[in-house]
Order: sequence, then structure tokens, then C-alpha cells
Amino acid sequence: MIGKLKGIVDAVGEAHAIVDVQGVGYEVQASARTLRALQLGQEVSLAIETHVREDAIRLFGFTSEVERAWFRALQTIQGVGTKVALAVLGTLSPQDLANAIALQNWAAVEQSPGVGKKLAQRIVAELKDKAPALSVAGLNVPAALAGRAAAPPRGDAAAEAISALTNLGYQPGQASQAVAAAMAELGEAADTPKLIRRGLKELGR
Repeated sequence: MIGKLKGIVDAVGEAHAIVDVQGVGYEVQASARTLRALQLGQEVSLAIETHVREDAIRLFGFTSEVERAWFRALQTIQGVGTKVALAVLGTLSPQDLANAIALQNWAAVEQSPGVGKKLAQRIVAELKDKAPALSVAGLNVPAALAGRAAAPPRGDAAAEAISALTNLGYQPGQASQAVAAAMAELGEAADTPKLIRRGLKELGR
């Protein structure tokens, strides 16, 4: 099984790219977001998800392991196949998707091509406790919620606060949502203790 490809971008299509690895061209399907980031002749390293079927071997490429983890998680939802999973990841970055799930903001997920209201609601509800742990570390509050311009995410503080709340017995999904709300109120510069205190207040409601 192929888990990673490192080579030169030989071609970029609407839904796939050709990556030249020492003279062998691999066709890799990817999200619109990933494809937009690729440039012809550029060296690229992609995390690969390999799907093997009787009639074909399909490669799906991602710019990070976090994105690949989300791709896998999305497909655990009934009604979500590879096409819809790529559509969601093409519309929302892993951080944006983590925010949407933590805040149960199904409307953000509904913006993805091929995703209706019911499916969007199912995605945020069912992934609340299944979200890849890595994405939580990159939790970033949207500027509209924070009431300020977007700033670099304080991933360490958010991750530490979520870990602390989880250690106190709260479910990961509950902890993520509480910290997301805390960051929306306190701002992304808030340190871990403040996020924990505000998160506990949120959980106590």
C-alpha cells in the first residue's frame, strides 16, 4: 500500500494531479483546496490514502496527515463517500472543519458541494466525539466568532486546555466545544489556565 508520494507535479486537472516519481506518473485524486496549492514543476510530498478494488487502485492525496485523518473520519458517516469527503475538505480546511464540529455549525459544512442540510447535521453530530485528535491541537476560532481579525491559532494552549478538561472526565467533543466557545469569548491570545476556567464555566451551564 502506498502511504506517501514525493515527486514533481507533472499535471493538474479538475479533480486529480499527476505526480512524477522518478519517471513514474501517479494519478492522485485530491480536494479542490489541495489542487489549488499545487504548481506544475513543483516538488511535492503528499500523504496518500490507497483504495484497492477489484477493478482499480485509487490514490487520494493530502497535504498533511491531519487532512488524511479527516478524510477517513468523514467516510464513517452514512452517505459520505470519497467524493463527498473530498468536497468537504475542498470547502473547509481541517481547522475550519474542527471548528464547525466543535461548535455544531452544520451550516458551514452544508456549503460543500453535494452536502445537504440533513447530511451536514449528521456529520457534525456524529463526528463530535470521533474527530481526529490531531485536528483538536489546531483548533482555531473563526474571525466572525472572535469578533476580530483572524490571528495565528494558539494551538498549544487550546490543545492543553482540551486535554485538561478531558482528564477531568469530560468527553473530547464536549471539551472541544467548550474550549472553542472560550476562545471565541477570550480571544486566541488566551493562555491555557484562562481557557480551562472559561471552559469549565461553559461546561457547567
